[in-house]
Amino acid sequence: MTGNILVVPDFLAYTIGIVVYFIGMRLNDWVPMLRTYNIPEPVTGGILAAFGALAVFTVAGVELQYELETRDRLLVYFFTAIGLNARFADLLSGGKPLLILLCLTLGYIVFQDVIGVVAAQAIGQPSAIGVLAGSASLIGGHGTAIAWAPEIAANHGVPNALEVGVASATLGLVLACLLGGPIAKFLLARYNIENSQPDGDLVGIPHEREDTERINHVSIMAVILVLHIAIIIGYLVNEAIGNAGVRLPLFVPCLFVAIILSNTVPYILPRMHWPARTRALAVVSDFSLGLFIALSLMGMQLWAIGDLAGPLLILLGLQVAATVLFILFVFFPLMGKDYLATVLSAGFAGFALGATPTAVANMTAVTKSHGPAPTAFIILPLVGAFFVDITNAFVIQFFLNL
Repeated sequence: MTGNILVVPDFLAYTIGIVVYFIGMRLNDWVPMLRTYNIPEPVTGGILAAFGALAVFTVAGVELQYELETRDRLLVYFFTAIGLNARFADLLSGGKPLLILLCLTLGYIVFQDVIGVVAAQAIGQPSAIGVLAGSASLIGGHGTAIAWAPEIAANHGVPNALEVGVASATLGLVLACLLGGPIAKFLLARYNIENSQPDGDLVGIPHEREDTERINHVSIMAVILVLHIAIIIGYLVNEAIGNAGVRLPLFVPCLFVAIILSNTVPYILPRMHWPARTRALAVVSDFSLGLFIALSLMGMQLWAIGDLAGPLLILLGLQVAATVLFILFVFFPLMGKDYLATVLSAGFAGFALGATPTAVANMTAVTKSHGPAPTAFIILPLVGAFFVDITNAFVIQFFLNL
């Protein structure tokens, strides 16, 4: 412990994250409303843990900081597993939804900054704060907000840009986790939608479902071995891409390497038992995603938001209202008003206000209750991984230049 900062080592944080997940799972069992609105278990536990850390800070003045290296590895595991489950047939069938999702997402980046800038000017704040509380921190997430903060602080009259960006991204992440499930529930009931694809688990195994496929240490080890091979190749590809001057998150090349392996190796080696779309792989996917979300949320430093509460809450309130209205009246109708559109609507709520893993967690919670939607788990990460960050950089720069 240094001063009033208590640093929790990575292994201990990892262990606490598992405990937090189980607490969320128990609370979801005890509180029917959490299940009714498809609130993911790690979200329930993670938010409770974040408020617990806030209580420790308020009462004892001790600031908890978690080392989260394991959390970042879990994200790579999860998206590599998504890639292993992908079939080219799914990608081809998802061509039209992918194109529509891409256009709507890129358009919404601009819309989000328009709302932020106009609202900031209306309440007497610098336009740059509207950008920070817009696509820089919401669709962009913590990484984008932190990356742009020095530029905005130095050249756009917002000396506390880092604090504003991080606070906005943090609140956005919480709201993103809480909105997806209720939106999906409303759409399913309003339009009497049923799932037309009864099989094809990628993630989201219901805890109460009976296991019809044998899972043992051998099947889990086989899954981990294949995941590690894909991640090693993905790492080498990422290094090569980085040396060429292109920076991508590690999970992006790992995702694509896994897709290529899953669509070639089973045909080259037909006698090999490939773990794609197996219960063992789904178990690893669920574990990785659930623990990633729990660790992310329990590590939020809510006390850092207090001083920015007034204007920031107004801006984020408008962004939330705009996101909900956009999903209900634009996104869902254009995506087809079917079950896939419903699952993607829950995911888009997580994505537009939080991050790609939040979007996937929202979709997972919906599919646990209402059945699989494998195409959604392929096309949304593709849009989030490749197109959003590049477009967002140009949009942010455009609005700052105004």
